[in-house]
Amino acid sequence: MPHATRPSTNESAFVLSALRENLRLDSRAIDQYRPISLKFSSDPDVYGQTDVRMGKTRVICNVSCEVITPYSDRKFDGVFNINCELSPLIGAGVEIGRPDQAELLLSRLLEKSIRRSNALDTESLCIIAGQKCFHVRADLHVLDHDGSILDACCLALVAALQHFRRPDYEVHGEQVTVFDVREREPVKLTLQHQPFCVTTSYYDAGTIMVQDATLLEEQCREGEIVVSMNRHGEVCQIAKYGGVPVDALSVLSVVKQSWEKVKMMDSVVREALSKDERERDKGGRMKAELSAENERVMERPVG
Repeated sequence: MPHATRPSTNESAFVLSALRENLRLDSRAIDQYRPISLKFSSDPDVYGQTDVRMGKTRVICNVSCEVITPYSDRKFDGVFNINCELSPLIGAGVEIGRPDQAELLLSRLLEKSIRRSNALDTESLCIIAGQKCFHVRADLHVLDHDGSILDACCLALVAALQHFRRPDYEVHGEQVTVFDVREREPVKLTLQHQPFCVTTSYYDAGTIMVQDATLLEEQCREGEIVVSMNRHGEVCQIAKYGGVPVDALSVLSVVKQSWEKVKMMDSVVREALSKDERERDKGGRMKAELSAENERVMERPVG
């Protein structure tokens, strides 16, 4: 992940000695996550904007869409792209317009977890085969980095896709009419499943496994294992880039522990979505707009 000032030898030795005694600097358990905060836009007409905080790590996501011409080799599918950007505020090694290896790796893991696992049904984005379709774009921005930015980015992206509403449309022959949010109720995206990423850092040749590592703990680790799966226990990918080798039984144990964290993240997203839906419908705003025409008082004719 992004380059930062490496910890001193004493700091690394202190962190490792504490982990060997099942202790962490923030008093968490070895497999405990930091408090997760998920917020949506307060504007009732804006969908698909999320703000995720996982401890001091902060990620914002914005999902948008537009009507384009589909690819010639995929005439019956829409287009879905993920763009991830690291803010230069998170470290001295990040430069605007020059993505480093960590940024490319982050985007690649999100692509495999969300897009290549067919989490979003791209066929539902097709309007007219070979002529018009929706292009859904997800832009992720990492504002603060204190570890586990992949987990935070994946959670923000999945929540934004579930919260987003594309505009409704009508097709008359080859003419397409796209309606504004205030003209017609927007439509939810079709998600086939909701995968989440869980990163496990390991130390002492895999004998110590830590979840939701802070930045200092990440700088002292020997390697990491990324597991992407949904709440049903279906594994989308297992990624391990370098580091000390880990035996197969340890990987199976990591997958089992990750499943519990995935179910926890899924419940956080579901609770936030239901809370946002209640707040948006507070006071019967939608019902008042739909019944406005029926409640108009007709003026009496003169004479």
